[in-house]
Amino acid sequence: MLISLQLDSAVPLYEQLRNEIVLGIAKGKLPIGEKLPTVRQLAEDLGINTMTVNKAYALLKQEGYIVIDRRHGAKVSGQLAHPIHAEYEAALEKNLELMIAEAVVHGMTHEQFQKLCENTFSQMNIQS
Repeated sequence: MLISLQLDSAVPLYEQLRNEIVLGIAKGKLPIGEKLPTVRQLAEDLGINTMTVNKAYALLKQEGYIVIDRRHGAKVSGQLAHPIHAEYEAALEKNLELMIAEAVVHGMTHEQFQKLCENTFSQMNIQS
């Protein structure tokens, strides 16, 4: 698993780690059932504190991306393909609204934004 964290970013490391794992799942690099490194091993590999990895794993578990078993460790959840909840859709819409606003302020057209979205979406490992 190749994870890239930006130590000088304003985004907290645990959030960057969470995002990298979600991207890995969406792109098919971390398939369902894939065992993730232990908290200690991942912290050592990335050169970060174990509490940072622990916080990222706890968030991923809470969001349903991973399951954690004391005997078998953390694995990518098999329950990922579930209906979109209204709360998630509302949060997604809010995030998209901000991203679109930033794109518009920077001069991006509707067509350019739509093409960017299509290109990015096509990079995901969509299971139909």
